[in-house]
Amino acid sequence: MKVIEHFKRAESTLFSIEILPPVKGSSIQSVFNGIDPLVEFKPAFVDVTYHREEYLIRKGRNGEYRKVLTRKRPGTVGISAAIKNRYNVDTVPHIICGGFSKEETENALLDLHFLGIDNVLALRGDSLKDERVFVPDPDGHYFASELVEQIVSMNKGKYLDDKIVKPDPTDFCIGVAGYPEKHFEAENLNSDLQFLKHKVDLGAEYIVTQMFFDNTKFFQFVDKCREIGITVPIVPGIKPLSTLKHIEILPKLFYTDFPEPLMAELKKCKSNDDVKAVGTEWGIAQCRELIEHNVPCLHFYTMGKSETTRRIAEGVF
Repeated sequence: MKVIEHFKRAESTLFSIEILPPVKGSSIQSVFNGIDPLVEFKPAFVDVTYHREEYLIRKGRNGEYRKVLTRKRPGTVGISAAIKNRYNVDTVPHIICGGFSKEETENALLDLHFLGIDNVLALRGDSLKDERVFVPDPDGHYFASELVEQIVSMNKGKYLDDKIVKPDPTDFCIGVAGYPEKHFEAENLNSDLQFLKHKVDLGAEYIVTQMFFDNTKFFQFVDKCREIGITVPIVPGIKPLSTLKHIEILPKLFYTDFPEPLMAELKKCKSNDDVKAVGTEWGIAQCRELIEHNVPCLHFYTMGKSETTRRIAEGVF
């Protein structure tokens, strides 16, 4: 079932999660271990992230060192199919611009189409770690909007090879990302919202937001979206806090703010257990308020760690 159909049929706020593929060489059991404790909350769908390639330094046969590109977390398509098969739940693989040509993107989408997976989240993706700005594949997409256009074209039966006779159209439901505190590269929130509207106008059917901890910013974001004519469902992204490391890295990596009341409590934390306690209490309060505002779904960025998400879900659903 398409994500948008879940929203239309739901009588109350839905629950969904996002996981990441394990590092290369790990068993898919690690993925299942992160999902199993959350099955009782009946996730409407499970997102599976896609990670772009990274540079590694390797020593060649001649003793010289060289840069090579590798993907440390491959398997998004296969993991999406495995989750769908094991749990009978809809999956939403992420499709990214970074590191992929248009043809590679088309082939990945065809694999998903053949597997009966009809939801995707279209993202630009991050730049490489040693690149200051995003650089696309020479034959790839620079903007997520271009990726949306390609998926929409395939839904209309238009492929890169225009000589295909009577091509079979795909039927993907397309989600895109939104940023309540704006994308870090955007000049301001208003310009960021115009880019978001462009993706929706092209065919995106719903929006999932970047993590945030201040509901006021989410509500203001939704209001601004509606003011400029964005009418599709907007799903809040929730990040359960669970480690001392989160306090330091989340604002830096995701350009999000901790509200002063939350930060005051986090400053008192001396251990990961302390952070989990604070994160659980804050997450429950945050989610309850969002449900009161009739959000279509609460989307949890679990990243395979289910404990704090489970605690919050127990207090909310």
